[in-house]
Amino acid sequence: MLRRIALLIALLVAVPVAAHQQKVAISTIALNSRTERIELAHQVPVHDAEHALRFQGAKDPDIIGSAASREAFATYVTRRFRLWVDGELVTPEYVGSEIVGGNLMVYQDMPAPAEAAQFTVNSQILTDLWARQQNRVNIGGGTKVETFVFTVNTAARDFTL
Repeated sequence: MLRRIALLIALLVAVPVAAHQQKVAISTIALNSRTERIELAHQVPVHDAEHALRFQGAKDPDIIGSAASREAFATYVTRRFRLWVDGELVTPEYVGSEIVGGNLMVYQDMPAPAEAAQFTVNSQILTDLWARQQNRVNIGGGTKVETFVFTVNTAARDFTL
């Protein structure tokens, strides 16, 4: 009996914590040397994504159960994540999305430049909702990863791949 009461209390405390916005999105930009394409992956907590859709006027968004909700949020992500190559704004192709754990993953890719290029990035995903939103952008892969952290007024950052 005491064990059941303890379990009930633990559940009551844990559920509200799980429902809070995480206010952190993680993006990764990496060169796939096999395909000669630059791959982008954006990871956003499902709860945050649904909150953003409500903010945009969607009624009862359901990221997990509705492909339309997932696609609507994926479109939002691709608008709020900006990438420039040699000073020119580019729009990587939208590849798709999926749910992984409690996160919505949004995938994009683009051809790698034929020659060395200067890249510039700015991630403003969800900064229009929360002033405390943090977006981490990991550049590269393996043991050579550089991480930028973007908030509501952070300037774009330069990098090379």
